[in-house]
Amino acid sequence: MPWLVGLLGLLGFALVVLPLIGLLREASWSNLWSDLGTPQAWAAIKLSLVCSLWATALALVLGVPLAWVFARVEFPGRSFVWALTVLPMVLPPVVAGVALLDAFGRRSFVGARLYDWFHVQLTFSTAGVVLAETFVAMPFLVITVEAAFRALDRRYEDAAVTLGASRWTVFRRVILPMAGPGIAAGAVLAWARALGEFGATITFAGNIQGRTQTTPLAVYLLLESRPEVATALSVLLLGVSVTVLALLRRRWLARA
Repeated sequence: MPWLVGLLGLLGFALVVLPLIGLLREASWSNLWSDLGTPQAWAAIKLSLVCSLWATALALVLGVPLAWVFARVEFPGRSFVWALTVLPMVLPPVVAGVALLDAFGRRSFVGARLYDWFHVQLTFSTAGVVLAETFVAMPFLVITVEAAFRALDRRYEDAAVTLGASRWTVFRRVILPMAGPGIAAGAVLAWARALGEFGATITFAGNIQGRTQTTPLAVYLLLESRPEVATALSVLLLGVSVTVLALLRRRWLARA
């Protein structure tokens, strides 16, 4: 290996690892569990789990059929529609929050009708947190599941059709089980992204303790008042992220 390539690679690795080492060094390991057990931290953790799981479920219900369309259906403007679908992956989080606010806010064209017709207000609510997390997390699921659908051997589908199975039966009994590892990987990626969502959530849903204050928002708020609790929550999120990546690398992504 050329020495320059090795040196640059080492510097790149250090750029990623050194902040993580700094975080772990600053953590008060003896008081970690007590810091995580404070009322504000525990409320944020519980809300994050609830909202991220709901966001993952919603992403699965909407994202798996969308991934199937992108993988198997040709239609005019498909590339443009695909680009719009995955745009939240690269969209600045605050911009994503502003877009949600303009679409689903109390005075927006959709939000106003939701409130007038059903008395539903998404801004500054737990449902708004779920919506914001779904918006930013679903593209991760769509891309992963689309790749899994494209990798399937269509001969199994043809054999099922030959035996008299309907399209829905083929999709439910053949395609979904075969694409299971990819769907699981996409769901875990979407969940991890929803769990760490910050910018769109605070812009669209606010930072209200017990209602919209998820773990990343609590970290942001506690940095000034209780930095040791903010560090403990950061270590928790770091541990979850590392675990997710390790599982994906060893199991689901390898199978997909």
